[in-house]
Amino acid sequence: MLLRFFFCIPPLSLRERGVNPERNLVHIPVLPTEVLHWLASQPGQTIVDATAGAGGHAALLWQRIQPGGTLIALDQDPSMLAIAKQQLADPRVIWVHRNFEDLPSVLDDLKIPTVDAILADLGFASDQMSDPQRGFSFQTDGPLDMRLDPTRGEPVSALIRRLTEKDLADIFWQYGQERFSRRVARVIVETRKKTSIATTGQLAELVCRCVPRSKGHSIHPATRVFQALRIAINDELGALERFLQAVPDCLNPGGKVAVISFHSLEDRMVKQAFRKMPTLIKELTRKPVQAGDEETRNNSRARSAKLRVAELVVRSP
Repeated sequence: MLLRFFFCIPPLSLRERGVNPERNLVHIPVLPTEVLHWLASQPGQTIVDATAGAGGHAALLWQRIQPGGTLIALDQDPSMLAIAKQQLADPRVIWVHRNFEDLPSVLDDLKIPTVDAILADLGFASDQMSDPQRGFSFQTDGPLDMRLDPTRGEPVSALIRRLTEKDLADIFWQYGQERFSRRVARVIVETRKKTSIATTGQLAELVCRCVPRSKGHSIHPATRVFQALRIAINDELGALERFLQAVPDCLNPGGKVAVISFHSLEDRMVKQAFRKMPTLIKELTRKPVQAGDEETRNNSRARSAKLRVAELVVRSP
């Protein structure tokens, strides 16, 4: 009865979601009501938003833990941290430019042994995806980059220039489930012998030659290849695995971790991680929590969002 009653609560307004309309930001945090319910944050607690993004969830959590609470907000993208600081302009918030897999060392640096709750939203801010200079989208031509932290590593253009045809095909299949992975990899290798592949438009055009558009589906033929390359260049699944392994050592007894994923590879990893540690982690959501009809109508990104929550039962030895 409790859960049934909870999900009848009206959705939060933009301001209640931590979105400042005057800032003219595009991003709206997904599952805001559900995140607040499951984390059940209280004044005075210490909470980590491990993927702060544009600051929507961070602003919500900050309101709930005042007075006296501490919010640590991480993001590997410095441009997103800059937006989040505008969204939540409070000098008491601790902003950290780091990947969420680095959470244990971040807490060590801050002399904070453990926290009361951790949130990780694995999605991307609309502001991030729509910037053509970042190279995440093929809707507008731009540099083929896709790095979440542009201060580190190599861009995707360098990756597809150096990898073998087999390695490229493996990435497209493993991270994108692209059925025409071998064909796409072969065309990329043939093309790069003649010219460099440096922009999103070039790559999207190459993929469209190889991947037929599915009948009755609106998905662009290049979607899976772009997803796979983004996951590979940022080692997203490796970082998620290391983060999930570190979570029990970062929580107080009874502390909660909430993870919002957006595709099956991530969701499967989160589910398996929670269920592999039954003596440490109690899974609170046996099935993923998903957005209701009203939220999906107002925010299309919420359609694929899946929230899983767990609670630390005992400290690791």
